[in-house]
Amino acid sequence: MMKQHLLPILTNVQVSERYWHMTIDTSNMNERIEPGQFFHIRCSDNAFPFLRRPFSIYRINREEDTIEFLYLVKGEGTKDLTKKKPGETADLLGPLGYGFKLDPGFDEILLTARGVGIATLAALAQEAGRKGVRCTAILSARSKNDLLAAETLQDFGAEVHHVTEEEETSGVESVESQMRDIIERKDVNALYTCGSRRLSRLNQRLAAEYGLPGEIALEEQMGCAMGACFACVCDLEEEGKHRSVRVCLEGPVFPLEKVVIS
Repeated sequence: MMKQHLLPILTNVQVSERYWHMTIDTSNMNERIEPGQFFHIRCSDNAFPFLRRPFSIYRINREEDTIEFLYLVKGEGTKDLTKKKPGETADLLGPLGYGFKLDPGFDEILLTARGVGIATLAALAQEAGRKGVRCTAILSARSKNDLLAAETLQDFGAEVHHVTEEEETSGVESVESQMRDIIERKDVNALYTCGSRRLSRLNQRLAAEYGLPGEIALEEQMGCAMGACFACVCDLEEEGKHRSVRVCLEGPVFPLEKVVIS
């Protein structure tokens, strides 16, 4: 059942030209939060924008009873969210959706992400580090200034590689070469990705070639986040047939091989 929470904001600061970082006190929450899940946050106290915005979880700090969000300021909703001050209350619905699965047999995983999708996979790297699973991450962004989660992933124990448009290293061919090297050299058990259709298709192709399982976290615009409005529908391919699912309810994390990437 979806639950609304009114929780204290501890920090809400600008960390680059386009990104902000917010920390929320979750000491009054009873629900367990998993990597890959999200919260539907009311960004403004005004009548407009009316709809909430979905935010993936950046870090889960169970000992401190806090969660963190790394968010891209893109429209009126996120612009209003930047005005929230420490001590004020955040209005959240969640945690929502199904998160990532780390098989007990995994000892080496490979993450690939672009843009704000990097924040989504950070919590997975955190969980992998906690469970002793080795993690390598290839992070893609416009510029080095957008690679905000790189140090965080390194703090979690991940080996981080970065590619950027400004360095002309983010092309699919370049990323594929790196992925093949890591998969073969480290005997990777699974692939995880978020934030780019090109990277998603590349992950699907390499997962099929190397016989690896994988998961993808999808980013979609949402209206209600409870499955009623069907604004966030995507297609899965199962047994040769397409089936439409709601990212908010059945996702946002899906088996890599099933998602139809347009």
